[in-house]
Amino acid sequence: MNDGALSPQDREETLAALRATAAHGRELDILIVGGGVVGAGAALDAATRGLDTAIVEARDWASGTSSRSSKLIHGGLRYLEMLDFSLVREALQERGLLLERIAPHLVRPVPFMYPLTKRFVERPYVGAGVALYDLMSAAQGHNRGVPLHKHLTRHAMLRAAPSLKDDAFVGAVRYYDAQVDDARLVVNLVRTAAAYGAKAANRLKVVSFLHEGERVVGARVANQEDGTEFDIHAKQVVNATGVWTDETQAMVTDRGQLKVRASKGIHLVVPRDRFQSTVGLILRTEKSVLFVIPWGRHWIIGTTDTEWDLDKAHPAASSKDIDYLLEHVNRVLKRPLTREDVEGVYAGLRPLLAGESDSTAKLSREHVVAHPVPGLVVVAGGKYTTYRIMARDAVDEAVRTLDERVAPSCTETIPLLGADGFKAKWNKRSRTAERAGVHVARVEHLLNRYGSLADEVLAVIAKEPQLAEPLPGADDYLRAEVVYATTHEGARHIHDVLTRRTRISIEAWDRGVSAAPVVAELMAPLLDWSPAQLEREVRHYLARVDAERLSQEQPDDVSADSARLGVDDIVPLA
Repeated sequence: MNDGALSPQDREETLAALRATAAHGRELDILIVGGGVVGAGAALDAATRGLDTAIVEARDWASGTSSRSSKLIHGGLRYLEMLDFSLVREALQERGLLLERIAPHLVRPVPFMYPLTKRFVERPYVGAGVALYDLMSAAQGHNRGVPLHKHLTRHAMLRAAPSLKDDAFVGAVRYYDAQVDDARLVVNLVRTAAAYGAKAANRLKVVSFLHEGERVVGARVANQEDGTEFDIHAKQVVNATGVWTDETQAMVTDRGQLKVRASKGIHLVVPRDRFQSTVGLILRTEKSVLFVIPWGRHWIIGTTDTEWDLDKAHPAASSKDIDYLLEHVNRVLKRPLTREDVEGVYAGLRPLLAGESDSTAKLSREHVVAHPVPGLVVVAGGKYTTYRIMARDAVDEAVRTLDERVAPSCTETIPLLGADGFKAKWNKRSRTAERAGVHVARVEHLLNRYGSLADEVLAVIAKEPQLAEPLPGADDYLRAEVVYATTHEGARHIHDVLTRRTRISIEAWDRGVSAAPVVAELMAPLLDWSPAQLEREVRHYLARVDAERLSQEQPDDVSADSARLGVDDIVPLA
């Protein structure tokens, strides 16, 4: 097992290894297409079964849905109300595994209040549902670190959340779920898969699938950085492309068994001091539910649930979307939030299995695995929390037709990189800070982002002490993290760092504009950028921010989409 680094040099070696699969007898066992959470999970699942595995992603790891979620790992309390007990049970089991074993450095408990509006009728009903939620979690054997629910009077509720209107609710039930930085978990999954031998390369776009008769035997990919194309051969291909499932599947057959509809969800990020509360909130709306989620020094408010049939790479939040969220949250706050309070906005697409329902809010979050043609497995649907189950099922289907006997999935026992030793490192954080010459708050920040791998970031600082300085306009993040993102986490462009390796693009008031030149200067020598390329990178990022701001001023989806599409996603190397 290696360190799982995704450095520029590692990427070149991976590209050479992928090209070599064209030689007779050198094909992969499994090629996974799609670098979101399900694809990354499938790469780890396959690699830990001893299979020769590769994963390719057209843009950046988690650049689609998997970096734009509500950042929750949860059982799905509302699915319990729909009587979908199996989905809730499965999700609660996965929540427990992530908290306790797989990623305790990235997934942590977060308290929520479920406010009550009816004095006598609602409390027994909601209380029974939340009690069943806790009971189902305990029955899975994974309840450590997540306290049991508690009933709160109106007075106790207002003590916990003083910014709520005094007459908004008659009381509440406090319960716990869990939270994650979704993009960091995906990168961590890819790195862990690479540590177990998987070949991983971002910026490789599948342009067609290779065939022997009807059978799929690999894919032709385009290197988005230099425009070159080459073939990757594999015994089985797993299509884990989320909202792009229909398009990818259509490259092979028009007899696709799966149809996916995209549902847009948008989120607002506001400073933590804009209203006082020690807990998150879950509020009912006429369409779905609204979450107010603690997020470090911020709150995340979301989400909407509307059908989206425009550009899938850059779903845009419109002025109407933003007003909808502000209107609903302001109904319960003493001091209303305004547009001036919004630091960041992001929009993502949920891949929902298409059904008879006219509303995406009613479509299934269950997942399906299909084998539409020999050599190609398609996995679609599901929810972020159950990514490991989806990945396991997809690999199970893929190996069913392999000649050799393949071991069953073991990912429920595999901690991600940074998980081992995390709690011991946390207990030593004061001594670590003293030894490294940085404030203990900085060490805590690094531990919560990298787990026990925080020592690797501190080693970067030890080598170049000036990298202990924070980035302009984003005091939470250190310059060393930019270097580490480039040398270990596969970042290829400055928006990879500002939007996914860090969350500066949604957490900083200027959305990363002041940090962009510094990030580019730190990345340039590591990626051999010319001065012209460095300038293009910064110019591209600033244009991207302008396009996003413009889209958020538009009245509807069509005009917002048109405004956002003014900037391309990839900055090819010269």
